[in-house]
Amino acid sequence: MKTTNIIFLFGLILMVMFSCTKEDTETIDSPIDPADTVTYSPTPYTVAIPDWVTVSGIIGEMPIPEDNPMTVEGIALGRELFYEKMLSGDETMSCASCHFQEFNFSDSARFSTGITGDIGDRQAMGIVNSAWLDSLFWDGRAITLEDQAFGPVVNPVELNESWVNVEAKLQADPKYPSLFKKAFGTKTIDSVLVSKAISQFERTMVSYDSKYDEFLNVSSDVYTETETNGYMVFLNEAHCIHCHSGPLMTDDTFRNNGLDEVFTDIGLAKTTGLVTDEGKFKVTTLRNIAESGPYMHDGRFATLEEVIEHYDNGVNPNSPNIDVEMVEDFGGGLNLTEEQKSDLLAFLKTLTDDSFLANEDFSDPNN
Repeated sequence: MKTTNIIFLFGLILMVMFSCTKEDTETIDSPIDPADTVTYSPTPYTVAIPDWVTVSGIIGEMPIPEDNPMTVEGIALGRELFYEKMLSGDETMSCASCHFQEFNFSDSARFSTGITGDIGDRQAMGIVNSAWLDSLFWDGRAITLEDQAFGPVVNPVELNESWVNVEAKLQADPKYPSLFKKAFGTKTIDSVLVSKAISQFERTMVSYDSKYDEFLNVSSDVYTETETNGYMVFLNEAHCIHCHSGPLMTDDTFRNNGLDEVFTDIGLAKTTGLVTDEGKFKVTTLRNIAESGPYMHDGRFATLEEVIEHYDNGVNPNSPNIDVEMVEDFGGGLNLTEEQKSDLLAFLKTLTDDSFLANEDFSDPNN
């Protein structure tokens, strides 16, 4: 009897030892998710903006959504995603494939080509000082940067992918769960967080360091005689200031600038459904305009010289819903002299911010 008990007790001890050893081995061999080791402690971030911009009384401080505050981690994630090709169906294109930094985050092509080879029907708008805009796209179909970020992924002519697939691809990638945990406190990736991160990055794309800014706020001596004359033409004879004013160099409205008498693209009306909005398009900023061609919603003008010629003697006063100021100021032609046109062009080139176009904080983080 004692022998039997001893054998039973010995067997029980071996079972306990084996069980513990097996459990310990499983614990050691189980992979640890890197995202689980990340501590969520976001660092608040404020975009550096010149005082004259915020106190101008025109646009003020940069508006930031309450549900998407700017953080160092969120911006870093957004930068990665802006250049991430997994956002496209065949993983060959990203946001940056149509928005190139050297072209003011627009496209030098008249129309961008998507992953299927299909070509869009509007020129890719530049991304600059967008945080202050009341709506996005040529037809204003997005109200916020967050809204805007959803569209290109599912557009069949652009990135041609589903958000379900994008979420799955990012979730399976070794680096992204940890980056989302750092930025938003969760390693679970969804389209809302993707759009928020990209929007944070885009809000940092601020451009207020051109020769024009120096001329206005530091010293008028930086301008040549030709540039000064061009500025006066801009303000007076060419009437540009009526639509392109203030720190943004746009009044952020929608106008018909007399391009066509018959519309192949109804513009704002595509969003509002109003016949009275047909032919109206977003007034674009002139910031870095010399690097943003081609011009107009359909990129019909390859150069700024062509744009100046349109406003000088090409405005069609019979265009439906044409802006009243266009009829009053441009309907009969501006009839600028060749010298005035040359001076105006020289001034427009002073709106180029080379530091913005080459800022490494906006470039591909993986290059």
